Amino acid sequence: MNYMKLQSALEYLMTYGWAILIIAVVLGALFGLGFFNSYTFQPKATAGNCQVYRPAGPHSTLDINLEGICNNEIPEYVAQLNGQSSDIAGNSVFASPMFASAWVYPTSYGTSGYEVISEFDGPNPQGGYFQLALYTNGEVLGWNGYFQVSFPLTVPLNRWSFIAFNITQNGETVYLNGKSATVSTSEVLPTSSNTFWIIGTQICCGSTRYFQGDMANIQVYNTSLSANDVAALYQEGIGGSPIAVPWLVAWWPLNGNANDYSGNGNTGTISNVIFTTSWENGYSAP
Repeated sequence: MNYMKLQSALEYLMTYGWAILIIAVVLGALFGLGFFNSYTFQPKATAGNCQVYRPAGPHSTLDINLEGICNNEIPEYVAQLNGQSSDIAGNSVFASPMFASAWVYPTSYGTSGYEVISEFDGPNPQGGYFQLALYTNGEVLGWNGYFQVSFPLTVPLNRWSFIAFNITQNGETVYLNGKSATVSTSEVLPTSSNTFWIIGTQICCGSTRYFQGDMANIQVYNTSLSANDVAALYQEGIGGSPIAVPWLVAWWPLNGNANDYSGNGNTGTISNVIFTTSWENGYSAP
C-alpha cells in the first residue's frame, strides 16, 4: 500500500512538477520587475503637475505660491543616467548658505575613486565649488576643491534613497534616509551669484566620474533648512513638493524633462539621459 502511494506521488510530481516550476519562475520574474509593487498601480504625477508660481517674475517672492496638484503623488518618470556620458547641466543662481536634496537610485559605485551626484561651481576656481559624491564603497563624500570630507553614511545600491545636504561657512551636514552626519569645516562657497551646476558628473578636473542609476526630485534652496524641515521633506517621499518655497532656487523633479519648476527658469540641458517609467522597484515610502 505504501509503495502504491509513493508511486502515485512520484507520478503526480512528474506530471505537474514542470508546470509548478515554470509558474514559480514566472512569479519570481514578475516580482523582480516590480509587478507586485503597489506603487506600480498608483496614480502618477505628470510633468509640471505641481509648480511654483511667481507672479512678479523669477526670483521674486511677492505672492509666491505652489500651483497645481501638489499632494506628493509619485512621479510618472525619473531620470536614468548611464554612468558613462549622462548629465544635466546649465547655469543657475545660488547663494550662501545652501541646501539641496535629491532622491537617488545608484546601480553602481563606479571605479574612478568616486562618482559625482551633483556639482555646484563658481565662475572660476576662486569662486569655490562643492561636489556631492559617492566613494566606490557607497560612502558619502563632500568635496569643495580644497579638501574632501567623508561622512559615515552609506547609500545602498539598487534602492531609492533620500539624500540632502546643508552647506554653511561653518561646515556641512548630510542627511540620508532619516539619518544625519555633520562635519565642522571652513567652507569655501561660491562668491558670485552666477554659478554653474551639473547633475550626474563634474565640471572640474575632467568629466570621468559619472553617476550610474536613477535620480528624481532635486531641490535647491539659498538657505539652510532645520533638521525638522529636512525630516518633513523626507517624509513627503519621492514626489514631495518644496517646503520652503520663498527660498527655493531651483526644482528639477526630472519627471520626463529637466525643466525647472521653481519659477526661476533654470532649465537644464540634457545629455544622454533617459526618462523611464519603470522605476518603482526598490522604492518604499518613508
